[in-house]
Amino acid sequence: MAYITFEQIKNDATVSTYIRQADVAMKAYGYTEHSFPHVTRTAQIAAQILEDFGYDRREVELAQIAGFLHDIGNCINRVDHAQSGALMAFQILTALGMPPEEIAKIIAAIGNHDESSAVPVSSVAAALILADKTDVRRSRVRNRNIATFDIHDRVNYSVEHSEFSLNTAEKIMTLNLTIDSELCPVMDYFEIFLGRMVLCKRAADFFESRFRLIINGLKVM
Repeated sequence: MAYITFEQIKNDATVSTYIRQADVAMKAYGYTEHSFPHVTRTAQIAAQILEDFGYDRREVELAQIAGFLHDIGNCINRVDHAQSGALMAFQILTALGMPPEEIAKIIAAIGNHDESSAVPVSSVAAALILADKTDVRRSRVRNRNIATFDIHDRVNYSVEHSEFSLNTAEKIMTLNLTIDSELCPVMDYFEIFLGRMVLCKRAADFFESRFRLIINGLKVM
């Protein structure tokens, strides 16, 4: 069995192709950016969460790999993309020779990252959920014509600043957002993201931590 590193996955031509094609599909669906900026940030934050909680180096790297691969299923269809992506990752990692026990952790995390069916079944899965769902950025909006924004565009574009932080001593995870409330009322944010924030709370519970959402200086969750 081979020791597969994050750098190998990041530089793998097949993986890169699937990420690019997944984002092509997401653009056609009218969704926000799901390409290399998103998956790279997700990989970084997922790894950082486990590192901050003191998990071993390999567990941290598995979270990094899961974060980078988590959205490849979108190249098949947005519906059930978490499960499709898990099966695709299984094929890729098996072909590379990764041990089954490591593959199992990664595909379980990928298969459990979408709020429609996700459960934080492991440390890798919980870290992936938190990293993915807290990536709220104006730069992810493709449409630059505010007059034609739908609610998804408006909610994401209204976010002027976004910061995710983890206080391991107090076991508090915080997503701190600054929102242009004239462009998007806070209630619109909740209409789109409530399910994701509830899932973040469940993922934080896995680490015996609290999840807080702060919008424009006010604690709302």
